[in-house]
Amino acid sequence: MTRSQKLELTWVGKDERPRLEPRILVEDATLSYHASARVSANDQFDNLLIHGDNLLALKALQQQHAGTIKCVYIDPPFNTGQAFEHYDDGVEHSLYLSLMRDRLEILRSLLASDGTIFLHCDDYEQAYLKVLMDEIFGRDCFRFTFTWQSADSPSDNKVPVASDHDFILCYTREPGIHSFKPLSAPGVLDAYSNRDEHGRLYRDRLLRKNGKNSLRTDRPSMWFEIRAPDGTSVWPIHDDGREACWALGKAEVFRRLNSNEIIWKERKKKDKVNWIPYTREYAPENPTRPHPTIWRELQTTRQAKQHLTALLGASNQFATPKPEPLVARILEICTSPGDLVLDSCQ
Repeated sequence: MTRSQKLELTWVGKDERPRLEPRILVEDATLSYHASARVSANDQFDNLLIHGDNLLALKALQQQHAGTIKCVYIDPPFNTGQAFEHYDDGVEHSLYLSLMRDRLEILRSLLASDGTIFLHCDDYEQAYLKVLMDEIFGRDCFRFTFTWQSADSPSDNKVPVASDHDFILCYTREPGIHSFKPLSAPGVLDAYSNRDEHGRLYRDRLLRKNGKNSLRTDRPSMWFEIRAPDGTSVWPIHDDGREACWALGKAEVFRRLNSNEIIWKERKKKDKVNWIPYTREYAPENPTRPHPTIWRELQTTRQAKQHLTALLGASNQFATPKPEPLVARILEICTSPGDLVLDSCQ
């Protein structure tokens, strides 16, 4: 491979690009919905609902919003070969890739330096879209593939295997730069069952490491002697007699010993007292946990349809609505109040 060559996805017509002239957005005052004047500096007049060809709309947004969008969520046609009321979901594969490439390139230019894009798809085009996004954003900017359980019952009982999930490809604008936030998890507090004299929740954890890589041979530098309150020698030993290791390094263990942060508990065994060291861990004020990449607990398409019917009536039903909790999860991952968010429909 020469320096001029690179790994890329190729298809018929890839080098053919549409000519896009600069565009401007023109407000239709009869369709605008906001107050006639600002009452305070906190009034929001920045939301835009743009009707028209999405490629031309994205081109128009470049002039004012290039490099400003914090989060992009797109739910393009999956190219399943079906014909829906509002769009054609079965264009020729090469044409589909060209259409997606043209839009993804502009979307990348709209993202802020710490911006993130989420692309919703299924098995029909997922593999090709992944390679296409690697090419446009760079493989170093790929973050995660989220899997959403979109169905809770098979749509066709006659087939041997029924697909019940979608994919959401996640990329950042720049490698290593993001503003991801963990998932709020109040249930984490259930693991803290004790309170100290100040009312703070806490739990005590063995200073001896358990589980994977917990043997002396795994961490030789973390096998060392410490002294119990009565001066006896204490080593990290598993209950089955195997030589283990401490969960913290030597410097940190002795720092905690010197500052009385190690909790000693007595355990009697066959009329012998053993001293067991623990570390005390206090409950976080705002408990969180990492986001999973498999989303089973969110609403399914069926539940989203029920919600849409309740809001708009059966006559306004859409075939494949995305549940509000799904979109909320995406926004929770990488946005804060006041951030610009873009959803460009195909």
